[in-house]
Amino acid sequence: MVETAATHRVFNQSPVYGGINLFDADPLINSATAGFPDAVRHDLFEIGAVWGSLEMREFARLANSHVPELQRYDAKGNRADQVLFHPAYHALMRRSIASGLHASAWETGDTEAGLRHRARAARLYMTAQAECGHICPMTMTNASLAALRHAPELFPVWAPRILSRTYDRAFRAPEEKRGVTIGMAMTEKQGGTDLRANTTRAERASDGLYVLTGHKWFMSAPMSDAFLVLAQARGGLTCFLMPRILPDGTVNAIRLERLKDKLGNRSNGSAEVELPGARAWRIGEEGRGIPIILDMVTLTRVDCATASAGMMRAGFAEAAHHARYRAVSGRALVDQPLMLRVLSDMALDLAAALALSMRLCEAFDMAPDSPAEAAYARLMTPAVKYFVCKAAPAFLYEAMECLGGNGYVEESALPRLYREAPVNAIWEGSGNVMALDVLRAIRRDDQTLEAVLETLGDELGTGSKAALGVLSAAARVATEDEGSARILTEQLALTAAAAALRRDFPPAFADAFIETRLGRPWRATYGMIDGRFDSRALIDYVAPDVG
Repeated sequence: MVETAATHRVFNQSPVYGGINLFDADPLINSATAGFPDAVRHDLFEIGAVWGSLEMREFARLANSHVPELQRYDAKGNRADQVLFHPAYHALMRRSIASGLHASAWETGDTEAGLRHRARAARLYMTAQAECGHICPMTMTNASLAALRHAPELFPVWAPRILSRTYDRAFRAPEEKRGVTIGMAMTEKQGGTDLRANTTRAERASDGLYVLTGHKWFMSAPMSDAFLVLAQARGGLTCFLMPRILPDGTVNAIRLERLKDKLGNRSNGSAEVELPGARAWRIGEEGRGIPIILDMVTLTRVDCATASAGMMRAGFAEAAHHARYRAVSGRALVDQPLMLRVLSDMALDLAAALALSMRLCEAFDMAPDSPAEAAYARLMTPAVKYFVCKAAPAFLYEAMECLGGNGYVEESALPRLYREAPVNAIWEGSGNVMALDVLRAIRRDDQTLEAVLETLGDELGTGSKAALGVLSAAARVATEDEGSARILTEQLALTAAAAALRRDFPPAFADAFIETRLGRPWRATYGMIDGRFDSRALIDYVAPDVG
């Protein structure tokens, strides 16, 4: 027998990354949650162990390799309108609902009082490092309660079902289930983001429900138990709660026409649907659909930013791990000057993404009792979503390049992360929509920008005058020249990121971020940080060597 094994020796490769605790091994999230009660930090530690495990990594791979399938008809020819998922997807859903990712911000216990949004964001940040597709129904379900608050007759009925930490995937009436999830069906093919162009009609029936007739171009999480839907009633565009199964036990007239063949987000189903007379409950007054649904959309935008930060963390951890073990010309990549600068430059954007996301969630936690924090949440939500979600694709490409060919093949985690990254910038309002929302917030209330600038000045400390002056000037220009709204939005996000870094992380991060990001020419690539900063210290802090 010819011996062939000797021709295939594997060496100079990094060991498999995984089997770690995503909380314990991440000084950034530890710093961001340093003041949390011990019980919350212990819960985050346990969640970090779960999502950093090799088992969850395999579930993520399986759920994205075996994509959902649409079953339009059963064996007898009856309309089924079911979406079939791989068991790995259900395992991911079960774990996330058990941890409260779908609704913990709405729970009323004392343990997370005053920090519910931040505690949930920390969970989301770690969950996104493992798998993002199943986060869609988590995000929709959590945000749905913001809209349901406008329906006092529906909220007490649906809230307990939503708050349940039991995943029940059975296709049966909500009142017979141990827990439910909520999806969303807003956009139509002729309008997309322009929801006022929707043509789906809503006519009031004799029993008080409404009959919806029309189509939806994107229905998120189509196997949910109910959906928030916008339709044109006699009084104008109105919000509705449309259940899969009606109170009398009959299946609602929701026809799943096809599942989208998406670039990423492949474990999660997204459907095109026809509504040939679907029945639904009205939420709020007729004609108030946009303001009501924006309460929901605002929370989903926060999740988009936080999940993007999580994906960035996952990509950076892979890149740093590889660079520590891969040698070129006798030296580890992490010791090579160019790679050192690239990774440290990336570390700054990762730290900024997490700091911004957690700072925004803090504003939501504090807003009920603080006008200044309410102003921060109002103005900074679109700015943070814009910046973090746009940073993620370029960041993850750079992480992939750090691994070279090893990062480009499907056996690596990087291709899935890279395909997943653009969706958060596109869904729940693309970049132009976010920039326009920043502009609207400034135009609507002169005090909002002033309150945020005062907060940023306090957090930046000495030397903030120049940065705040740039923001004030950019705001004045944008109010006259709408086409410059992206410049304002990015500068606002960069300044807020610097402030959050200054307040919450070691001084080296804010120092380097301010020097390289604020008041500098636009940078197209990573590696532009110079020798004044301790690149190795930044890398080792963000991603310690876990072996």
